[in-house]
Amino acid sequence: MGGSGDERELEELIDAREFERAATAVLRCYGAELYGFLVNLMNGGADAAEVFSQTAEDLWRGLPSFGRRCSMRTWMYLLARHAAARFRRSPWNRGGRTGDERLDAMVAQARSNTSPWLRTDVKDKWRALRETIDPDDRALLVLRVDRGMGWNEVARVMLDREDAGDAEVAREAARLRKRFQLLKTEWRRRARETGLLGEPR
Repeated sequence: MGGSGDERELEELIDAREFERAATAVLRCYGAELYGFLVNLMNGGADAAEVFSQTAEDLWRGLPSFGRRCSMRTWMYLLARHAAARFRRSPWNRGGRTGDERLDAMVAQARSNTSPWLRTDVKDKWRALRETIDPDDRALLVLRVDRGMGWNEVARVMLDREDAGDAEVAREAARLRKRFQLLKTEWRRRARETGLLGEPR
């Protein structure tokens, strides 16, 4: 997972307009965790691979206009949610390729660094349980529990807008905290009913 040093390196590359190196660094820092997020969000690896490729392409095109209202990590999750929403509205199949050889190579490298359990099918019971959760709720759980994002970061991703103001982000963070508590209770109930171990923190 990337840290503040990685974010500084990315800012320097963007300031120098070295966008190809910046995209490579972004995918090196955040690609594996982002792909894991999409596997959870899309109920499996095939759709996740398609959406991940689209997210990488959006990153490639969008870096010159990145406004820095949030961290690069948060912006990548915004891009991923946008790509997932577009995929659901109009599914397409390009075999997980962007059409650019250099970008395809970066995507393949990021996916290869993902934990093996995220690249294979999940146990049947866990998959069935996960699929009963609304995609937005699933995203909230993954961002907060698995990715350890702060509430303001989560709020900015869930608002789907990089330019959301501080007051709007604070209101959304408060709403999401309440929603998160309800989700944890519901998740525990469903996990008990299906005999699964492990619960969100």
